Amino acid sequence: MFYNAYESMIKFSLESIMAILIQCQELAILVNHLTDGKGDGFHKTAIPELEFQRVTSSPSLLCGVAEPIFAILLQGKKEALLGEETYHYGAGQYLVVSVDLPISAFVVEATPEKPYLGFKLNLDPLQLCDIITSQTSLNTSKKDKSVRGLFVSTGDAPLLDCSLRLTKLLDTPQDIPMLAPMIIREIYYRLLMGVQGESVRHIATSGSNMQRIAEVIQLLKTDFAQPMRVENLADQVSMSPSSFHYHFKEVTSMSPLQYQKQLRLLEARRLMLGENSDAANAAYQVGYESPSQFSREYSRMFGAPPIKDIERLRNV
Repeated sequence: MFYNAYESMIKFSLESIMAILIQCQELAILVNHLTDGKGDGFHKTAIPELEFQRVTSSPSLLCGVAEPIFAILLQGKKEALLGEETYHYGAGQYLVVSVDLPISAFVVEATPEKPYLGFKLNLDPLQLCDIITSQTSLNTSKKDKSVRGLFVSTGDAPLLDCSLRLTKLLDTPQDIPMLAPMIIREIYYRLLMGVQGESVRHIATSGSNMQRIAEVIQLLKTDFAQPMRVENLADQVSMSPSSFHYHFKEVTSMSPLQYQKQLRLLEARRLMLGENSDAANAAYQVGYESPSQFSREYSRMFGAPPIKDIERLRNV
């Protein structure tokens, strides 16, 4: 399945688009200044929830389990792959991940002269819940509806203004303890009031299918090396196996078995790359009994057998 988030731009007037692009450019200038000379990758800031991303070459592949985040693409272009779905987005657009998802992300436009730049804010479901419960108008989410745990939308002026003000606080660190929590709360409010507000509300709505699937995801992350029974997972969240399977795929774009497989392969890759584990040992640690099956599934996910893939990553 293919999604092109640029289509949403049609809904905006030319004036709105220009205002968004100007704010985005101002934010890109700040992030470029704050990350210049620090190399490629994610860079932490004095605001614990906030990170910036800088990439100077393309294509550049990033694979991992994304936790709940709000991320604005400020400069360059990117693709995100979730299961069989592909999301394309560029400057002025933002991504929200609402549950832990194994995602492959490709930076497809970046150069040393004009690097890819991103703004990333980790989301706290408890803070979202607090805002929802304090605002009656926001507490209208339909608990029986399942929504995808990832979406891409075009930013609006109020949302970008909040992000810009939060970034500017880094120039006055003495103001961060008092003002950063207030601005982050405003960002949450803007997300809840935006075009994807219903999807954001599901992150923190007690009893929603997304919350129930998120609970199972935490179990899978903890015990991904163990054999999985869908019936047992469904029992954990008081669903029938068929209902659980349906809602899990609606939220994650994959079946529970596919999700577990991606967790296993990502962890095996980390073990080989970060801890110098050989392929056979990594396969065993993440729950594979057949080395040949591990190699086949690894190649299918990462495009090369384990040894060749790790050699390529070490030579990047």
